[in-house]
Amino acid sequence: MGKNIIAYKGFDKNLQCRKFQYEVGKEYKIDGDIALYQTGFHFCKRLQDVHSYYNLKDSRICEVEAIGKVIDEGEKSVTDHIKIIRELTREEILYLSNTGRDNTGLCNSGDRNSEDSNSGYSNSGDRNSGDRNSGDRNSGDSNSGDSNSGYSNSGYSNSGDSNSGDSNSGDFCSCNNSAGLFMSERISYEAFNKSISESEFNKLINSEGYQLCFNFYLIKYRVRTVTGKFGDYRYMSYKNSWRVFWNKLTLKEKQAIKTMPHFDKVVFEEITGVKT
Repeated sequence: MGKNIIAYKGFDKNLQCRKFQYEVGKEYKIDGDIALYQTGFHFCKRLQDVHSYYNLKDSRICEVEAIGKVIDEGEKSVTDHIKIIRELTREEILYLSNTGRDNTGLCNSGDRNSEDSNSGYSNSGDRNSGDRNSGDRNSGDSNSGDSNSGYSNSGYSNSGDSNSGDSNSGDFCSCNNSAGLFMSERISYEAFNKSISESEFNKLINSEGYQLCFNFYLIKYRVRTVTGKFGDYRYMSYKNSWRVFWNKLTLKEKQAIKTMPHFDKVVFEEITGVKT
């Protein structure tokens, strides 16, 4: 048997996990096989990883010792024998969860963040890789909106800079979806390699088929090593991921996409690799 592992485990306010009651200082064992996400006592070797399952702000977090058999997969582990060593204080959670400096939020690798999971600096929002953002999920800097890769945007999902509208790749736009500069209204609308009217554009983006397309994502998988163990995560190519996504759709859902306004099967195949 290998060396015991000191790690971390999250609980609800009653010190329960998956409706099982724990007590500090006690040990727990199970007989039989263990399996991740199914049977056994789960834990994380890094405190930051516990945040994926239990919010570090309002959950009870304990330092634990894995004494028995352990199975690892990614950030999560499971054992058949665990000891609850002690409960962490709020101050300890704050200190241990940040690898950056001077953070009052949690799980930050950047510095001077007041909220959580930032790799950038001086953010008051969450999950920013950029700096000085009060919004969330920005890779650019100084955004008060969310999901911007550009800079100084108060709107959302802009790759351009200084936009108060949304989804602009241009700069200084108060309208939405513009690639221009200093635009207060969008002039042209395009879909499937042709120009369409604003009303046609709105019908397209509000269609059932278009909304279904937002369920698409790149397929993530684990690579097996020469010893048969799981290695690093990889992603399928864009077109292969689309083919997997398409094959999982029902006939009704496929038909909804094929009947989107202005749908062009040649353009769709060129982009996604899917023959319709």
